[in-house]
Amino acid sequence: MAVLTIRNISEEVRARLRLRAAKAGRSMEAEVRAILATACSHDIKARPASSLQEWVDRIYGKSKPRRVVDSLIANRRKEAKRE
Repeated sequence: MAVLTIRNISEEVRARLRLRAAKAGRSMEAEVRAILATACSHDIKARPASSLQEWVDRIYGKSKPRRVVDSLIANRRKEAKRE
């Protein structure tokens, strides 16, 4: 098995991890292994396209850029004319 050392964890995170581990009846080390295993077991490709849209909506909110591709094409055409 591999060994992983994580440095510079805040006291707040350590305390929350300790409580979480205690609630689960595990050591802090076992709790971290469980957290990492769960986080790494999700297949990103299995997510529906709607989850990507939700992510974009969360990031941009109401200020989402519009017609980005059209702008890129127009810029490229201007560059091509100069060449």
